[in-house]
Amino acid sequence: MSMTKGQILTHMAKKSGLSKKATGEFVNELVFLAYKEAKKGFVIPGLGKLVLVDRKARTGRNPKTGEAIQIPAKKVVKFRIAKQAKDAILIYKK
Repeated sequence: MSMTKGQILTHMAKKSGLSKKATGEFVNELVFLAYKEAKKGFVIPGLGKLVLVDRKARTGRNPKTGEAIQIPAKKVVKFRIAKQAKDAILIYKK
């Protein structure tokens, strides 16, 4: 099961020596900054980066009827995980 926001804040507060409230404000500011800067590419060293990607128009299928439909082009936000994070996570899964 994944950690809750409260569990994350408690852990980070203990590690940093800051109060849980100050840690929460820091995390919220980091998230706000990521949203604001995602258009340019927002990097968290060692974890990954948010990037804005143009997705091309394509033909898809309506799953109910099987009819071909045109899916329009659009911009999407993707998270590209850093190699360092992949390597660290995959070691623990073995």
